[in-house]
Amino acid sequence: MPDADLLECFDNPNAGRDYVIEHVADEFTSVCPKTGHPDFGSVTVRFVADRKCVELKSLKLYLQSFRNEGIFYEAVTNRIADDLAAAMEPRWMVVTTDWKGRGGIRSRVRVEVGEVSRYEQGRE
Repeated sequence: MPDADLLECFDNPNAGRDYVIEHVADEFTSVCPKTGHPDFGSVTVRFVADRKCVELKSLKLYLQSFRNEGIFYEAVTNRIADDLAAAMEPRWMVVTTDWKGRGGIRSRVRVEVGEVSRYEQGRE
């Protein structure tokens, strides 16, 4: 079961400045709740931190906690966004999951948290 308690944060070393942080996890896996087949994708987290940033090893362990979870793409993306928003309280954040194709269909799910920065507007 995904475990938000795995997420650790550290103080933003430049809390007075807006700067975009992007973390990409290219080897994300979960399980289709209908078929039990593995789902493979990437997770991109873009944000402007306020007081806290997420520590990368803890983010990796958190994302790996989805490995055997039967969960739809939309639920995965929203869960990651909710858990990271609760842990970091960023000024803004966008979580995008990009799923490998199956049956000729690829999926991308994007969740925005907070007022999305001018740097993010219009990006796909």
